[in-house]
Amino acid sequence: MDPNLLTLFKLSLILAVNTLMTRGLSDADGVDQSFTQQPWLLQCNQTVLLLEMERCGEQFSSDMNHVHPEDREYHVFSSCTEKNAERIGCFWPNPAVERFIISIHKHFFSNCSLDHAVFIDPPDDTLILLIFIPVFLTLAMVVLVVWCSKRSDILA
Repeated sequence: MDPNLLTLFKLSLILAVNTLMTRGLSDADGVDQSFTQQPWLLQCNQTVLLLEMERCGEQFSSDMNHVHPEDREYHVFSSCTEKNAERIGCFWPNPAVERFIISIHKHFFSNCSLDHAVFIDPPDDTLILLIFIPVFLTLAMVVLVVWCSKRSDILA
C-alpha cells in the first residue's frame, strides 16, 4: 500500500471526525429561534407604556405604605415595569421607564443614605510596621535566592 495513500486516508478521517465534533459543539440545532424570529413585531406605544408604569407605581406605593421605612425594596416594582414593557413591545429599560423609576426612587428613597463611616489612618507605628514587613520579606527572599544560586554553583 502506498504510504501517501495511507496519510491521505488518515487526514480525511481526521477532517471528518473534526467536522462532526464541531457540529455537535455548536448547538445550532438546539437554539430557540422564537426570540430572534418573531412572526409579529410590536411597536412600542409610549402612552400605553407610561400608563402601565403608573399602574406599577400605584401598586408600589400601596406596598410601601405597609412596610417599615428601613425595609423598602423595589424588586417587585422593577419586575412589574420590565414585564409590562416587554408585553407592550418596548425594550427595557428605556428612557421613559428610567425617568419613571428615578422619580419613584426619589420619592420613596430620598433619605435612604446611611451615615458613612469616616476612615482614619492607623497610628504611625502600625503603618510603619505594615509597610516595612513586606519590604523586608521581599529583600530576604531575594537574598535567599541569590545565596542559594551561588551555593549551587560552588557545589556543582
